[in-house]
Amino acid sequence: LLAEGIGDTIRVSLTEAPEKEIPVCYSILQALGLRKTMVEYVACPSCGRTLFNLEEVLHQVREATKHLTGLDIAVMGCIVNGPGEMADADYGYVGKQPGYISLYRGRDEIKKVPESQGVDELIKLIQADGRWVDP
Repeated sequence: LLAEGIGDTIRVSLTEAPEKEIPVCYSILQALGLRKTMVEYVACPSCGRTLFNLEEVLHQVREATKHLTGLDIAVMGCIVNGPGEMADADYGYVGKQPGYISLYRGRDEIKKVPESQGVDELIKLIQADGRWVDP
């Protein structure tokens, strides 16, 4: 109903304490596109073409950027489907070749870096764009 513009209130009831309801409400509002209060992550499901440990890298990217707001960050395992699947993301981290990843700003490839430097270089890219705030 909120997505259709009907109503302006969300009530969520959880078994936990009432303060646990607040993050759930923000998550619902973000999923509906009504608020952008945290980073939204997009990741591929991983397949035989994935060129790095996707689960580990996604965790590293989340830990480094979870305090930011209003960004979409994609982590894609390979160049085959990555750019298409992350077309709407602000930033992308894509397996380019074994041992290397490409960083994207939107649909544009910005640089190819060794995988070991990927997360640090992603942070530098976000900082260079003025979209970084210290945690």
